[in-house]
Amino acid sequence: MSANAWRFETMVIHGAQAPQEWQAATLSPIYQTAAHRFETAEELSEVFAGRKPGFIYQRLRNPTNETLERRLALLEGGKAAVVTSSGMAAIANAVLSICRAGDEFVSANSLFMSTYLLFTNVLAKFGVQARLVETADLDAWRAAVNERTKLLFVETIGNPKLDVPRIRSLAELAHAHSAPLIVDNTLATPYLFRPIEHGADIVVHSTTKYLNGHGSAVGGVVIDAGRFPWPEEKYPDFKPFKERRGELAFIDKLWREIHVNIGTCQAPFHSYLTLIGLDTLAVRMQRHLANAMQLARFLSGHPRVRWVNYPGLETSSAHAVALEQFGGKGFGALLTFGLQDERACFELIRRLKLVYHLANLGDCKTLIIHPWSSQYVAFTEEAKRANGISPELLRVSVGIEAIEDIMEDFDQALRHC
Repeated sequence: MSANAWRFETMVIHGAQAPQEWQAATLSPIYQTAAHRFETAEELSEVFAGRKPGFIYQRLRNPTNETLERRLALLEGGKAAVVTSSGMAAIANAVLSICRAGDEFVSANSLFMSTYLLFTNVLAKFGVQARLVETADLDAWRAAVNERTKLLFVETIGNPKLDVPRIRSLAELAHAHSAPLIVDNTLATPYLFRPIEHGADIVVHSTTKYLNGHGSAVGGVVIDAGRFPWPEEKYPDFKPFKERRGELAFIDKLWREIHVNIGTCQAPFHSYLTLIGLDTLAVRMQRHLANAMQLARFLSGHPRVRWVNYPGLETSSAHAVALEQFGGKGFGALLTFGLQDERACFELIRRLKLVYHLANLGDCKTLIIHPWSSQYVAFTEEAKRANGISPELLRVSVGIEAIEDIMEDFDQALRHC
């Protein structure tokens, strides 16, 4: 039976395994080396020229990283992948591989903090304009696209707004204007949703989050569906890459032009840790999703909680789309809720005993943060509210502990708020 015929729960463990190449080891070795030795000058020349496979230098390619790339491309239904030093490196590489000065792209306005800053501040300095639109407003997307639009970008589940866009509709819009759709699938993971099956052309992840699942390694990945045609009149600098790699022109261009020359390689040890984490992705996500749903309902009924935002609740504006798009499998493991004010939020964090207070998500442990005073502290009030951040909001990444313990911890802390 081929890997493509396996169910997800099997593929996530056995996909891209090659014990026959690893001295019968069942875990990929950690090739922790900066460079690889060659016997002859002729052999090294052949590898540099691309006429012979091989590994030269860690910034270019690494065997451990390559195993992770094959596994993640398989899980997302893509043709090829490049792992990067972080999720932000993955996003930057994807956009920079397509856009140059004078270009524009359209993005949902529901974005992770650093993605928002990259799009609105950093890329603008290099002459690339991001047009941000309301995630769920398809008319706004249509109005924002023009002849200079080189790509569309969206998060499967917005962080921290927790809105859910219609991926297939955005893919159709992008393709009608000869542009690719890039989807950040970090919060959903391929266990819950596979954007390529719904028309997306490129998928990115922060592998730091659920794919690793244990808060032990930082990384990112760009996955190419390998089917966008890259029309020459709109993307003229793709021509040599199409001649070289055909359907994998995008991933080849990203690797050769951006990844290698900026130096966004992932540490092999971090790839190794992520490969270990992937083995339990399916069972972890089952528990994450179930716990998040139960915690959202619990908080919704708590007298000290003013409101709860979670796509699994019928009160969420994203509920209908999430239910349809994710097939009832779940709604993600991130939720936000509001207390009376900032002071109450600080008191809750101070009183929690089980839940960790830190700036991450997707860990096995339940995590909480007050975005207004931490991640978004340097934003103007207008920018904070545009990103769905308010003083009374707390963001929770729901872990896989016993749900009774999670709820009891929140209950005892809420009594003091």
